[in-house]
Amino acid sequence: MSNSSASSETFTRSCPICEACCGLRVEVNREAKKVLSVRGDEDDPRSRGYVCPKATAVKGLYEDPDRIKKPLRKTADGWEEISWEEAYAFAGERLKALREAHGKDTLATYIGNPIGHCASGLITVPMYIEAMQSERLFSAASMDQQPKNLTSSILYGDMWAISVPDIQRTDYMLSLGGNQLVSQGSLMSAPNAKKQISDLQRRGGRLVVMDPRRTETAEVADEHHFIVPGSDAFFLFALVNVLFEEGLTNLGHLAPFTDDVDRVRELAAPFSPESVADVTGVPAEVIRRIAREFAAADRAVCYGRIGTCIQEFGTLASWLVDVVNVLTGNLDREGGSMFTRPATGQSEYHMWDGAELNLGRWKSRVRGLPEYEGQLPIATFAEELEDASAGDDRARALVTICGNPVLSSPNGARLASALDELDFMVSIDIYLNETTRHADLILPTTVAIEHSNYDFLFSGTAVRNFARYTPQILEPEAELPDLGDVMLEVAARANGTQGSVLDMMLFEGMLGALVGKAGTPCEHVSVDDARPKLSTEPGIERLLDIMIRTGPYGDAFDDASDGLNLAKIAAEGHAMDLGPLEPRLPGIIRKDHGRLKLVHEIFEKDIERLHESLEARRAPDRLVLIGRRQLQNMNTWLHNLENLAKGKERCTLLVNPTDATRLGLETGGTAKISSRAGSVTAPVEVSDEMMPGVVSLPHGYGHRSSDTALRVANTKQPGANANQLLDEYSLDVPSGTSIANGILVEVAGA
Repeated sequence: MSNSSASSETFTRSCPICEACCGLRVEVNREAKKVLSVRGDEDDPRSRGYVCPKATAVKGLYEDPDRIKKPLRKTADGWEEISWEEAYAFAGERLKALREAHGKDTLATYIGNPIGHCASGLITVPMYIEAMQSERLFSAASMDQQPKNLTSSILYGDMWAISVPDIQRTDYMLSLGGNQLVSQGSLMSAPNAKKQISDLQRRGGRLVVMDPRRTETAEVADEHHFIVPGSDAFFLFALVNVLFEEGLTNLGHLAPFTDDVDRVRELAAPFSPESVADVTGVPAEVIRRIAREFAAADRAVCYGRIGTCIQEFGTLASWLVDVVNVLTGNLDREGGSMFTRPATGQSEYHMWDGAELNLGRWKSRVRGLPEYEGQLPIATFAEELEDASAGDDRARALVTICGNPVLSSPNGARLASALDELDFMVSIDIYLNETTRHADLILPTTVAIEHSNYDFLFSGTAVRNFARYTPQILEPEAELPDLGDVMLEVAARANGTQGSVLDMMLFEGMLGALVGKAGTPCEHVSVDDARPKLSTEPGIERLLDIMIRTGPYGDAFDDASDGLNLAKIAAEGHAMDLGPLEPRLPGIIRKDHGRLKLVHEIFEKDIERLHESLEARRAPDRLVLIGRRQLQNMNTWLHNLENLAKGKERCTLLVNPTDATRLGLETGGTAKISSRAGSVTAPVEVSDEMMPGVVSLPHGYGHRSSDTALRVANTKQPGANANQLLDEYSLDVPSGTSIANGILVEVAGA
């Protein structure tokens, strides 16, 4: 949708930077190819005009003079621009030759976080992976939400069956490891989280925050308690213990199809509030009171986010969040933790044929760590590339897609060295950054304002069902392709074919899978009848149209139907509100005949590890490190944007006053932070927002390489690479997720 004047037009779209997907109004001069302004869309039914500072990145990324717009090939004399055909031919020739010489697994891929915000990339990923055929696939997932994915796979048979807080109708919200005011809700898409929380409080509800830092969210909460990083599983088990001990369990509507409740009681028995108070830092009487209040609330929800995932017991903590909601009858009911229903149908039972737990079907070569859903833990990344570790069986070629793992994976210095051992590396990226500088070839893509988009992934984690399609606003530079097109072309050339062939395979495969299939809305529609109603143009639009037409709100290819198709969603101009979340269990459970089995051997085995760790956590003078979210940042993405990088240095070490006195630190000084993996230095900020025994350094910094082209980041917000302190050998064992929350450190003045 656009409003025009003589020299400008205003378009509505979603913000492509974080999970909230807020509505924007973008004013542009299309003739001059300029973005004139970016502001909130008051008519968007989700965000209603709200935006955070990151919305300006729509303009900033488009205008950034450091952004790459043509393929770059590394030469002995530096980087040279080449044509797209030369670039694709070069990539295909090298990848194909290495695979033929050393086998399919000599090709590795790393997929970064930005792909989650780009529908063309997300929808293309399965075809890319199938074409590349390699078991060496890595992504940012095992530095993020993978424990939650794993528990959802085990409980529901679907890694993305992640319940989200029904914050708009709850009476009591218990939040662990999340900072909604900064993230706008992570795995809980909730634009303007501050208003969502104030609305909860105005109707008499309460927000209780457990966090080792008094975060922005904790500041507005009704109650905040410090909790020792990495101890969430102990705390949650203590809540469960009280629920059973005091007869507070009430499964309600879940009881007829829920199993293993008695076994959960047995597993929770050793974890009384008194037995875990010292390791969690939460007094026993507080744990008991929270359990009672939670059980007594008419509608309550327990929510855990990244702080509960990237820790030593991330899988157990993620599982126990669901268990608390189940035992109190608050899973899958109004005001509790509920499941979204995206218009594209990815959460529908018919979308998948099986519910097998895809874990450990193959293992990494060096340490033998199991894959999960086709991916190896990022902690194995460097060693799988190194000759000294993997030898002749190492990966010799790498494709990185929208990621900067040198800054965002454990022990980035080791990874940087390993990248230099590769025979060939191609990076699909818009920047010459700390990772892509190691590549032989960089392939840029369009940025958000230059391509269409659909809020695909995050319509699956929204606090209210919605659909939104965003059209292209500005034409890109000549021949500059979308992310999905580049991915398909690289994979195709590695197989000696063209991207158009893979695009057609993806289209025909999706059409055949979703049309005419028994049990679906289109079981009586033939492929031959459906095909003429779809675009003949390649790309994601026709794929989205198939998914929407066959989805839960779709028109099933019936022109007389009131159901949805892509054109109707596009015509809305803003987000299309599809109503509040509704109960979906047991229908979405894709395993065990629709029964919710609470206990699995994976959980039981890890509980043994939890018991074994108890004594070590009681050691005096333990000092542990956590990260923190910041409103102007999105991982490593946005530090090169002038508007977002301005202001004081943000990569600082927060230290509690008691610890600062003990360690001889003061605000404005410099500290050296050391762990088993390495050490970094950072400016000190002394603040009582930190729990004693805990220090905080934000993630995503470390812009200090002389051979990158990140002029703003390198000069205005270089910071320290916190992930250089992460140990690639310390993991949440079940999920393979690297531990970044609660790692042991030593801190001294520098």
